[in-house]
Amino acid sequence: MYRLYYAPGAASLLPHLLLLETGAPHELVLVDIPAGANRDPDYLKLNPNGVVPTLIVDGRPVAETAALLLLLCERHADAGLAPAPGSAERAAFLQGVLFLANTLQPAFRLWFYPSDAGAVDEAALKTALRGRIENCFAQLADQLGDGRPYLLGERLSALDLYATMLMRWSRNMPKPATEWPALKALADRVRARPSWRRLYEIEGLTEWT
Repeated sequence: MYRLYYAPGAASLLPHLLLLETGAPHELVLVDIPAGANRDPDYLKLNPNGVVPTLIVDGRPVAETAALLLLLCERHADAGLAPAPGSAERAAFLQGVLFLANTLQPAFRLWFYPSDAGAVDEAALKTALRGRIENCFAQLADQLGDGRPYLLGERLSALDLYATMLMRWSRNMPKPATEWPALKALADRVRARPSWRRLYEIEGLTEWT
C-alpha cells in the first residue's frame, strides 16, 4: 500500500488523483503546511525540501510531482494513463510532462512565493511570470486546436490530469486557464470524472468545481 503525504490542492493533488484513477490501495497523511508541519524534522527526513508530495513506495520516500506521475503510470500500466514505451505517442507524452514540470509548474511556484527569488522587484517578477504562464497555456490550447478532446488525442492520459491541476492553480489569476475555450473544455472533461469529484470530497476542496 502506498502512503501519500499531501496538502489540499497542492502539487500532491496529482499523485492523489492518479492513485484514485488507478485504484491503487493507499493511505493519506495530511501535512498541515500553514502550521509548519512540512518543516517538522520527521517530515524533512522524508522530504528534505519540505514540500509535498511525498509518496512512500515499498517503504521508501519518493518525491517530485513529475517523477511520481511517471512512476505510478509505469507501476500501473494497465490503467492506460501513459502511452507504452516505444509507441508513437510516447515522445509527445514525455515532452508534455517535462514541459509542465520544468516550465509551467516552476513559474507558478514563484508566482505564489516570489520571495523564493530573493531580493527582487516582486511586481516586475510577477508581471514576467504572468506572461510565462499565459504563454504556456496558449501553447497547450494550440495543441488542442485541431479539436482533439485530450492533449495526446482521443484518450485521457496523466498529462491531462497534470495540466488540469495546474489550470486549477490559475483560477484567481488575471487571465485564468479557462479563458482559453479549448482548455476549459479539457478541464471540464477532467472535472467530470469520478476521481476528480472523489478527490474534492476527500481533500475538502470547494473552489473551481
